[in-house]
Amino acid sequence: MKLLVVGGGGREHALAWKLAQSEKVSEVIVAPGNAGTAREPGMRNAGVGAEDIDGLIELARSESVGLTVVGPEAPLAAGIVDRFEAAGLKCFGPSADAARLESSKAFAKEFMSRHDIPTAAFGVVDNVEEGMEMIHGIGLPVVLKADGLAAGKGVVICEEEADARATLEDMLSGEAFGQAGRRVVIEEFLIGEEASFIVVASGTQYLSMASSQDHKRRDDGDRGPNTGGMGAYSPAPVVDETVYRKIIGDIIEPTLSGLADDDLPFTGFLYAGVILTATGPKVLEFNVRFGDPETQPIMLRLKSDLVEIIEHALEGTLDDLSPEWDERTALAVVMAAGGYPGRYDKGHPITGLESAFPEDVKVFHAGTSLDEHGQVVTSGGRVLALCALGETPKKAQARAYQWIAQIGFEDAFYRSDIGFRAIGRS
Repeated sequence: MKLLVVGGGGREHALAWKLAQSEKVSEVIVAPGNAGTAREPGMRNAGVGAEDIDGLIELARSESVGLTVVGPEAPLAAGIVDRFEAAGLKCFGPSADAARLESSKAFAKEFMSRHDIPTAAFGVVDNVEEGMEMIHGIGLPVVLKADGLAAGKGVVICEEEADARATLEDMLSGEAFGQAGRRVVIEEFLIGEEASFIVVASGTQYLSMASSQDHKRRDDGDRGPNTGGMGAYSPAPVVDETVYRKIIGDIIEPTLSGLADDDLPFTGFLYAGVILTATGPKVLEFNVRFGDPETQPIMLRLKSDLVEIIEHALEGTLDDLSPEWDERTALAVVMAAGGYPGRYDKGHPITGLESAFPEDVKVFHAGTSLDEHGQVVTSGGRVLALCALGETPKKAQARAYQWIAQIGFEDAFYRSDIGFRAIGRS
């Protein structure tokens, strides 16, 4: 059958690459895709935007698509799954109502409070003075989060009162994040190591994906501004068997049960960004889709058929499955455009993509496109992620940096320490 993957980033390239490996799949269409998906065997791009739901429905019908997999959060929040199902088309992801777990941070925090899911103390405000009063009560440092979707950038850690006030003013005025910042969630700052925990969910059934760890800060040593993610690796050694059981028992199962109890049964990829505090794992955020760049190393390690997993989720038979994983570490390093996460240029030619990469090294495209001459050029802030497998985190890291050095474009940059926590633990 034909599959449709909605989106055009690194996550979607990795998902499409893995889905195309299934014997059940004849072709994967990616809308809108990027230069990587345009050049990948077994797939092609379609010029339909990820948020053009009418266009995507027409595309799925005209191409006789058997299954659509949604990558990014915006179309999920806009109700793409509801619309596809109403049109009689099979689509994997949560309903718009269930997607509020990501599309509204205030909704998510109130949901967690109601269902006793461990998270940071918080409040929700829509004016600066009320916000400052709350910050005085919580104490500095604090975390300020735009309530709505902000492309992974709507989180600011404030250590000084003046910074907190300025950030509140920027968010609530709409200057920083538009409508997404018209309400702000104020949270206590939690101390601990972070990890990403993703499950394939079908109501209260779930199948755990491999653990992973993201690097949100732009610069080495976890310094600089927050980004959508500068690199990731899987598995995350910090998620040992004890931590795994705590995350499942205290977070994943209560979340899926709570959603079902609230008449919001969840089908799709559920991502819990957790922080491992001295008192146990707590939720920093929920996403209702795979993380980016966590998808890239997880897909590189997954040996099972992803189409089969999704079909079992849609049929409510996930309990019948046990995924198979490559035991090696997969580590992804993001190569970004100069200026990211702020303003950056586009259209720079990318060299080195034709290098003789070995089987255990894969380049996943994100912000790339083809120019009129067929040359791959930059078109986004996070341009690509080079992902490598290794027997240990250190070996995976060495291979990733060995091969990413073959690639270049004007003003390119990347962190040089992706995986440092896993290497420190080993």
